Amino acid sequence: MSMGAYDDEEHERRERKNSEVDASFDDERHEYRGEVEYEGGDSTEDLLDKFQEIQSK
Repeated sequence: MSMGAYDDEEHERRERKNSEVDASFDDERHEYRGEVEYEGGDSTEDLLDKFQEIQSK
């Protein structure tokens, strides 16, 4: 079989693999507690300048 030739067995194997559902993961919601700190000292203009700088990269 040449490179890139269609392979029925490979297609079927991938279809079986993609159709399987993995329900073994933990689906519970967790409650997290803690603190968040941030520095709010920058002016709006400073933040917009930083944003423009990031976008230009």
